[in-house]
Amino acid sequence: MKEWVPVLVLGAIAAGFAIFSIIAGALTGPKRYNRAKLDAYECGIEPTPQPVGGGRFPVKYFLTAMMFILFDIEIIFLYPWAVAFDRFAGLFGLVEMVLFIVTVFVAYAYVWRRGGLEWD
Repeated sequence: MKEWVPVLVLGAIAAGFAIFSIIAGALTGPKRYNRAKLDAYECGIEPTPQPVGGGRFPVKYFLTAMMFILFDIEIIFLYPWAVAFDRFAGLFGLVEMVLFIVTVFVAYAYVWRRGGLEWD
């Protein structure tokens, strides 16, 4: 149980900060709303009307989101793996990690060639 005390303390601090932030925002935030404050802000340009049902997003948004997830997962698995197996992996670990990074790079190159990183 002693091993979980720091985790519980950190969780209590995080919960306390979240509750404090919500209460402080409610107490110090603006109280009077008008039509101008509630409208969407688009740098002074009148917002364009949206189609009923929300409309469609370009595929590039989804490609960017998928790339973020892909590289985020790579980092999540890469760092703990490197720390845990820094002494034991040897050549096999190096080859395994190179194959993993090459796989991720192939996906990145594919999206780059398809124009997923270019914004019009």
